[in-house]
Amino acid sequence: MTDAVFEVSGAPPHMIARATEWAAGPWNPGMMHGGAPSALVAWAAEQVEAPGPMRIARLTIDLLRPVPVGGLGVETEVLRQGRKIQLVQVRLTAGGVEVTRAQVLKVRTAELDLPGDYLPALDAPPPSECGVTSSRPGSINKFGDNFEMRRVRGGFEVPGPGAVWFRQHRPTVLGQAISPAMRAAAVADFTNGISSILPFDAWTFINGDLTVSFARAPRGEWILSNAESWISPDGAGLAITRLADLDGYFGSATQSLVIEPR
Repeated sequence: MTDAVFEVSGAPPHMIARATEWAAGPWNPGMMHGGAPSALVAWAAEQVEAPGPMRIARLTIDLLRPVPVGGLGVETEVLRQGRKIQLVQVRLTAGGVEVTRAQVLKVRTAELDLPGDYLPALDAPPPSECGVTSSRPGSINKFGDNFEMRRVRGGFEVPGPGAVWFRQHRPTVLGQAISPAMRAAAVADFTNGISSILPFDAWTFINGDLTVSFARAPRGEWILSNAESWISPDGAGLAITRLADLDGYFGSATQSLVIEPR
């Protein structure tokens, strides 16, 4: 069995990604966890050359259809190229059908002599002081098995806001390092799971999209998701998280939710 979430062949703008069982999510063993295609999108965008030093500032990912665990076409296109920004579109297709479309904004990077630190400090204990947890007891969520998780509060089996540290130990792409943006994209899609208000056994709360914004690049292997969900009686909702590493907060993420009884 391949010890990675995807095997990828080819080069931009046309690549093929074969998902392994480690991409499967909690809703259906034949469908991916949203974190798998989201991390793949980040990786694909980072393969697109930029004219100078740039990093991902925003990922906007529309999960148009359930993404099957299998082969995917990966297509990249530069929509806007400038000296300060690059806008890349990434499309994932299965059997010729578009299942995910994303826009990835990169911004130029430069060392600035700022007069202070303008990012929020970490307000949670480090993972070494937190208890070990899992994606959900008895879950079929193979994608969750790619992570070591340590709970600050709440979590998958506890209704309400939650904060959990994640460390991804299995590569997203075989033979490739996990970049900071890839780590953040994968963790961000757990937002609705660790902040669920409704019981998993009685309700589904699947996200139709994921937006991740970065004030700076994450550092290190551990990422904290500090999440909460808002649910409307009309069957829609929003899951929101602040993302941090051991040095403090670096970004945020949101998911648009579709809520249904099982």
